[in-house]
Amino acid sequence: MPLQVLLKRDRTIVAVSLFAITALAWTYLLHLASRMGGMEMSTEVAMPQMDAWGPVELLLTFVMWSVMMIAMMIPSALPMILLFTKINRTRREREDAALPTATFVCGYLLAWTALSALATLAQWGLHDAALLSPMMQSSSSLLGGGLLIAAGAYQWTPWKRACLIHCRSPLHFFMSEWHSGAFGALRMGFRHGVYCVGCCWALMAVLFVAGVMNLLWVAAIAALVLIEKTVPGGEFIGRIAGIVLIFVGVGALVLPLG
Repeated sequence: MPLQVLLKRDRTIVAVSLFAITALAWTYLLHLASRMGGMEMSTEVAMPQMDAWGPVELLLTFVMWSVMMIAMMIPSALPMILLFTKINRTRREREDAALPTATFVCGYLLAWTALSALATLAQWGLHDAALLSPMMQSSSSLLGGGLLIAAGAYQWTPWKRACLIHCRSPLHFFMSEWHSGAFGALRMGFRHGVYCVGCCWALMAVLFVAGVMNLLWVAAIAALVLIEKTVPGGEFIGRIAGIVLIFVGVGALVLPLG
């Protein structure tokens, strides 16, 4: 009987677990940001140094981006994950719905881990080209303005809309993409993650302008992503945000900061 009761509360358990994971990720980011604010940029606090990077700096930067993606994206993926948990339990394909749900989440995060690797390589390249300040934000008005304009313009593209539709329609996604078993859960999670990356990658590039560890911007982008995916009219709000980014980007090009 206790097991049956527990299984009926699987969505509550999943929600609490994901909330805890997200809280831990934000705690880690706050720790890094506070140490960075004190200019303690040593590998001992898991932040990349500003001189030539080696394997350790690359690894620490990759960890930073991976944790940041967890902190930013898990909240917006929660409705999809909870719906998966409910459908999986209803179908009773397994006695324990927690394993497929955990596998689904791993597949989702796998897609964002791949983006974290690309972001790490991009940051490495910008670092070597001296295009990032010690606070890990663009030191070039041309680069900063260009990234803002590109991110704003992407908000209006058909690719953005196609990916966002999948993210905003969890039930439709599962009706067309359902696969059985643990591998099927991993596949579905990864596929949903790919759509999510396709929806949000350009917004993540804005962090190279605002500062990779500027947590106010990190939180603002995470909130925008959540609104786009879950709030009625979220697509319209995202497009308005795109216009704002374009105007700010043009301003950065026309009136570059000294």
